[in-house]
Amino acid sequence: MKTAIAINDALDMLARPHEELFAMADAARERRSGRTADICSIINAKSGACPEDCSFCAQSARNRASSQIYPLVDDDVIRRAARSARANGARRFCIVTSGRGTAGSDLDRIERMIGIVADEGLLPCATLGIMSVENLRRLKQAGLHRYHHNLETSEAFFSEICRTHTYQEKIVTIRAALDAGLSVCSGGIFGLGETWRDRVEMAFALKDLGVDAVPVNFLMPVAGTPLGSRPVIDPLEALKIIAVYRLILPDREIRICGGRQALGERITDMFRAGADGFLIGNYLTTTGRDPSADMAMLRETGFEAIP
Repeated sequence: MKTAIAINDALDMLARPHEELFAMADAARERRSGRTADICSIINAKSGACPEDCSFCAQSARNRASSQIYPLVDDDVIRRAARSARANGARRFCIVTSGRGTAGSDLDRIERMIGIVADEGLLPCATLGIMSVENLRRLKQAGLHRYHHNLETSEAFFSEICRTHTYQEKIVTIRAALDAGLSVCSGGIFGLGETWRDRVEMAFALKDLGVDAVPVNFLMPVAGTPLGSRPVIDPLEALKIIAVYRLILPDREIRICGGRQALGERITDMFRAGADGFLIGNYLTTTGRDPSADMAMLRETGFEAIP
């Protein structure tokens, strides 16, 4: 009953003038992290040919999108990418693979890659799909710091965007990562056709799970996917999502990741709306902002990257 009341309170906040909402979120962010931002970078370490049917994803073999297909990259590719990420100001580096999950020889190689990332002076993260607690413990032993596994949306809306795996399977993986002693990063994608209630319900699900970081992604529609014709989310609506998440999750990292270009000229307002972290460089299948522009943005807004 308390969660239902809290959800309704969060929905009521949306009726406030957006400047008031942003001021509340900005104050909450200031209390948590001051004028610092946590910067991460990713590599698409294994691309395409995914058997899952996520309707937003260019890497699904079931969709008609054009995306690269290649097996797990070599160690040297990881080393060069991690070195570049650190030079560009990243603190964390995430190894991302397509597919339902990761096991066998790929998992053996990723254990080694985790050590490479750590040797480059970065916190190693991984996004490897649905995983068992035993394999996650292996990765923790290898030096993995954080596991990333998005809920994507609310439980009620999940079947509208994916039918080849369930929301509950995602919950089980997140709990397995927490049980393995890993920090967990989990959030979702906005602009899929979900309602505000879906957005708020996912925020409370993440709060109940106890994840450490919440990545906020905005759909960039890709031709050939079922959501390829959806409009890009309005910048003000995107900022309100960030603000509501900051207010529901005042003690968690709120990091802005895929689709950040949806904010347009209001991109610096993501901090004022409550964000305290973001992804630099390219995304999995689309191009991101120049990292030097992001570092300049930090300086201009009076923020600094956590070293």
